Amino acid sequence: MALKPDRPESDQTMPETSQNDTKSINSKTKKDIPAGLWTKCEACDELLYQKALQENLSVCTKCEFHFTIDSKQRIALTLDEKSFQEWDAQLSSKDPLNFCVPKPYAKKVVDEQKKCDMFDACVTGEGKIEGHRVAIGVSDTRFMMGSMGSVVGEKLTRLIERATKEKLPVIIISASGGARMQEGMFSLMQMAKTSAALMKLDEAGGLFISVLTHPTTAGVLASYATLGDIIIAEPKALIGFTGQRVIESTIRQKLPDGFQRSEFLLEHGLVDMIVHRREMRQQLARLIEMFRVAR
Repeated sequence: MALKPDRPESDQTMPETSQNDTKSINSKTKKDIPAGLWTKCEACDELLYQKALQENLSVCTKCEFHFTIDSKQRIALTLDEKSFQEWDAQLSSKDPLNFCVPKPYAKKVVDEQKKCDMFDACVTGEGKIEGHRVAIGVSDTRFMMGSMGSVVGEKLTRLIERATKEKLPVIIISASGGARMQEGMFSLMQMAKTSAALMKLDEAGGLFISVLTHPTTAGVLASYATLGDIIIAEPKALIGFTGQRVIESTIRQKLPDGFQRSEFLLEHGLVDMIVHRREMRQQLARLIEMFRVAR
């Protein structure tokens, strides 16, 4: 009678695991990891520990990609502590077109205001940068992707006009998805209004520094964002009027990789300098002081 061969030792000691057991183990593992602990970098796909990312000013520790930050964080990083005074905080969007797709625009505005604890997609006011008094506007992508509607245009125009009158340098930090479609032509006209205000600032001998962050696109880029006396960009920021696929399908040509990133635009002359987030305040102060001395 033939004897059955012994099973390998590894087989004898390994317990058999059913498919259901594996699913149960995976399910328990996922439940044990709290949400929001990790973030994947948009540029290099590195998995980043959220706390370490925040401690590094929301900059990827591997590739230096600058994540989008909200207006409160931006103001705290840019201005001297407790120097910011907000202007026109209560301005709120109306619904001139009774826009209802996919839901009533008036309701969406109210929902966004509650979610973000702000009235619209930008914050304006005055503050100091290393002792220099400045007028500053900051976009906030949490509110409808930082899109420019009538309120954003009005707040920025008032900012520029007041700075012209009080002879203050103007700094606008942009991060936007472009014009707000729910306001139609009212939104598009903000491009002309802000540009006209900047022309008057220039005629009065004022200084406008435009800071482009990730992402700065569409109508914002096509108007005030690229009218700066000095244009600064954060590293690896997406900057462009529309998406690469749309442009390629229009001109029927293949575009180079990274052609809408800060580094490409610096090389081709649209951007004057690329400044790391941790050095932005010092660089702005240096430029303002140079302008003051020259003036």
